[in-house]
Amino acid sequence: AVSLQEEFPRLYISRAKRRPGVKYFGPYAHAWALRSSFDVIQKLYPIRSCTDSNFSRAVKSKRQCLLGDIGKCSAPCVSWISKEEHSDLAKSLVKFVDTSSGDIASALTKDMVAASEREEFEQAAKIRDQIAAIERSAQTSGTFLSENFSADLLATHSEITHSAVTLFSVRHGRVVGSRSWILDRADVLEDESVIGAMISKIYSELDPPIEILVDEMPPDFQTIEDWLTEKSGHRVNITQPLRGDKFEVIATVKRNAHQALIQHLSKRSNDAAVSGRALEEIANLLDLPELPLRIECFDISNIQGKHMVASMVVFEDGQIKKSDYRRFAIDDDAGFDDTRAMHHVLTRRLKRYLSERDIDNSEFAELGGARPKFAYPPQLIVVDGGAPQVAAAAKALADLGISDISLCGLAKRLEEVWLPDSNEPVIFPRHSEGLYLLQRIRDEAHRFAITFHRSKRSKVMLESLLDDIPKLGEARRSALLEKFGSVTAIRKASVDEISTIPGIGSNIAEMIVNHLESKISGDSITGINMETGEIT
Repeated sequence: AVSLQEEFPRLYISRAKRRPGVKYFGPYAHAWALRSSFDVIQKLYPIRSCTDSNFSRAVKSKRQCLLGDIGKCSAPCVSWISKEEHSDLAKSLVKFVDTSSGDIASALTKDMVAASEREEFEQAAKIRDQIAAIERSAQTSGTFLSENFSADLLATHSEITHSAVTLFSVRHGRVVGSRSWILDRADVLEDESVIGAMISKIYSELDPPIEILVDEMPPDFQTIEDWLTEKSGHRVNITQPLRGDKFEVIATVKRNAHQALIQHLSKRSNDAAVSGRALEEIANLLDLPELPLRIECFDISNIQGKHMVASMVVFEDGQIKKSDYRRFAIDDDAGFDDTRAMHHVLTRRLKRYLSERDIDNSEFAELGGARPKFAYPPQLIVVDGGAPQVAAAAKALADLGISDISLCGLAKRLEEVWLPDSNEPVIFPRHSEGLYLLQRIRDEAHRFAITFHRSKRSKVMLESLLDDIPKLGEARRSALLEKFGSVTAIRKASVDEISTIPGIGSNIAEMIVNHLESKISGDSITGINMETGEIT
């Protein structure tokens, strides 16, 4: 990674989550080869690689470190190179590493030949070693694709209770990294596919590439494409290869998913015992008065403050309880940020609890109904976020006079657990069952919120585009959304396809097609991409 946002950019190896202003490369297949390439890059483009504290120390002492003495740093700390020259060197490094390995090797080969012709054999030997290191750093699993091909490949393998999803990252025709996730099939909504759920989870945290290949197409792939396109700022396509080299690589990814699931099920063979240990760990580390048998987790989802929604997911006895899930729509006109939205949603949920907790069960029995879901208090509320989100949730509890419900927040970046009125997070053991359960609850709330946000956004876009069409009321707009899933899909549909929807005949279908064409060709709609039909 190269920290381009710093006054003196720094080259370093990172395993942390991505931060703005930093240019990342990889992931890479082999750590040893990556470090070898790191050494090569330091020699070719010797920008600083020291920590900020070491850099400041060198500036004060006016003495460069060892890397400067051996030619692996241009020592801007002692003005061997100006700030502008160092910045240009960092930009040249980025351009170099961002080029395909074939181009890099070709350029270095020319340098090696030139050095040999000048009889600088020691220099030629160094360049030869550089070429070998770069080729090792881009080593693949043995599957060769076009050097122009870059994409993420996703495949799944499912059993009765769980599914595994494996990701291969291919850059310039080479597999440069892989990772697997395990998903409890109970976590997948009835109208959602495993692959669709995992795409939402993975790319809520990672930047999507231009192309994503899958072993099976999610039913709502067009809606997912729209979401990824808006999130990333570039067009994202989801495709399923059916033959050729790409199909062979997908088959390899699927075999890896199968193996990952086997390993997971072997490790977690006794779910009940694992859940019990997880709840005990949470209670002990958070100093709870009792085991958190019912845990509710809340997450806020939005894009640039628009179409804000919240989710509430429920786990009882360490297991998911989907029947108690709730979604909260939040009025955009209220102008809430994430923390105010969290306070608002917690207040709504807890007011329902206060209004329903003292109602006698016999009253519901006489009416033939069950006790309301909101009447059950959680032993622990988890919010997605760190200290600011926890403070907002704590204020909601305090405002309502509730003191017998525990609260914590789980921050994504370092997986730190925050408590109210605490200046330091609670650190769980990295591989503890308690942390795993909190992460699973947090991730499920995040996934559920994103799913709701995506559907709400698609509905709003569709209705805003169609609300001027005569004879097209809410029922017909809903039917259109259910049938096609996105504005893009409706844009591409023919009159015959639209007229197959119950209640929409050929005349109305033709009106819809003509209306969309006039909107897109007219001057009044400037937020539609003419090539893709995306509303921006």
